[in-house]
Amino acid sequence: MKNTPLFRSFYLAVLLFTSTFVFTSCDSSDTEEPFSLSGKGVFIVNEGNFGTPNGSVSFYHKASSHFENDIFSKNNDDQLLGDVVQSMTLFEDHAYIVANNSNKIEVVEKQTFKSVGTIQGLKSPRYFAALNHNKGYVTEWVAFGGNGRVSVINLETNTVIKTIPVGAMPEQLILANGKLYVANSGGNTVSVINTATDVVENTFETPDSPSEFVQDKNNHIWVLCSGKVVYTDDWSAIDYTKTTPGALAKLNTTANAIETTYTFPSNQSIPKNLSVNGAGDKLYYTYLGKTYSQAVTATQLTSTVVLGRSFYGMEVDPETGNIYGSDNNNFSSDGTVFIYSPTGTKLQEFKAGIGPNGFVFN
Repeated sequence: MKNTPLFRSFYLAVLLFTSTFVFTSCDSSDTEEPFSLSGKGVFIVNEGNFGTPNGSVSFYHKASSHFENDIFSKNNDDQLLGDVVQSMTLFEDHAYIVANNSNKIEVVEKQTFKSVGTIQGLKSPRYFAALNHNKGYVTEWVAFGGNGRVSVINLETNTVIKTIPVGAMPEQLILANGKLYVANSGGNTVSVINTATDVVENTFETPDSPSEFVQDKNNHIWVLCSGKVVYTDDWSAIDYTKTTPGALAKLNTTANAIETTYTFPSNQSIPKNLSVNGAGDKLYYTYLGKTYSQAVTATQLTSTVVLGRSFYGMEVDPETGNIYGSDNNNFSSDGTVFIYSPTGTKLQEFKAGIGPNGFVFN
């Protein structure tokens, strides 16, 4: 889940087709040729069920339209991957898979998906970014509602070498101009870490609950803020008199300040799934049950609806512009992955693992 797997029911309470082309190429076991992770493809991150180590990763081979589920277990003697697989990052020859409730990052070879190490000693890790082949960073909640931290990882030994305190419930992180930007979703700030000293050198305010980042062609960082959700005293309903709407903010990395803020009109829907196309000139996100696209040069929130539906997880293929989205099917069975053209034509759909929440393009 992109937002809060440790408190999934909380967000699911808030966040509240038959295909014209049925995807039948399915699992590589349907073919005689051995399945390969080489070539251009899409890794699908599947959370699994909370409290159960059945998170997984699937792989979709774009040229052959074949896919393979549970590629970690199949290449590691049926070893289980982890409890709530939150995210995955590719860097050079490796993939770094963050298992949130298992408090670890599994490090695998990108081409074989064989495990080469495990980064342990983490506390509710969320997202990972690699600075170079020596050093990486991971956000950690540490405890729900309290201040979190960023751990500095030695990528040669796969060990934590330093922890950096940041704001509450840090989510996504992004590297730009020698700085590491960290979205503190439990409040309304972004922490800026100097990657030479690994010290927070600046913290600036944003709209409530910043959680997602992308960078556009002009090197601006866009911050998607969920808005603060406030419940009644007995937690039986959302108090919309106190809940704040989400916002899309443009961050100037030279000034390290929010340059422009676009506030969403309703506080009864959480904007999510911020993505950017390969050219870096168009943003995508979901809101009010629809998927929108917006030029990075726009001076107001877009009204352009690409799809009349939203997704649990969504990313845009930087090569083709195709939109990959998922339905978690209430975590009661395997989730469904949908592929749409840039103009919203449905191309394919197929089953992945339980709770598909994100896509990583190779």
